[in-house]
Amino acid sequence: MDGDADGTPQATRRDFLYYATAGAGAVVAGAALWPLVDQMNPSADVLALLSIQVDISGVEPGTQLTVMWQGKPVFIRNRTPAEVAAALAEEVTDLPDPFARNANLPEDALAVDANRAVPDRETILVQIGVCTHLGCVPLGDGAGDFGGWFCPCHGSHYDAAGRIRRGPAPENLHIPPYALAEDGTLTIG
Repeated sequence: MDGDADGTPQATRRDFLYYATAGAGAVVAGAALWPLVDQMNPSADVLALLSIQVDISGVEPGTQLTVMWQGKPVFIRNRTPAEVAAALAEEVTDLPDPFARNANLPEDALAVDANRAVPDRETILVQIGVCTHLGCVPLGDGAGDFGGWFCPCHGSHYDAAGRIRRGPAPENLHIPPYALAEDGTLTIG
């Protein structure tokens, strides 16, 4: 910058070119980076599956409905009274994973059957159908040695409440956030 006779600095053409070039460079850099940042946002199909609604009023006792939520299977099982009784009989201290893994409860909630089943509907169990060992999909309908689910890939056995009982899986099957309406509509997510 050049100065006046009294010493006040004056802007020159060179200063203007520096600022204009820096401003243009910032705009170009922002325009170049925007697609990289924008591509990290979830796609439209993922956003559409953030929350799903399922009518479970027709799920008969002893049967299971499997739906997809966020690219993962979710098992919705209407357990029989015998399955509920077997799940209630287990002591939490005997389980490899004593925590409920229920997104609707605090992290330190114990894996008693009441913390795994839908409140006020003890026969309904909603859980993410992904083995906690390596992400396989366990077989249901009373499979395994404990009348629940069995992952044939590595031999993890889950009981009728989706709790790990034997095998390499470190945690119980996780329970997604959900809400059940009076009319039997289950909202997951």
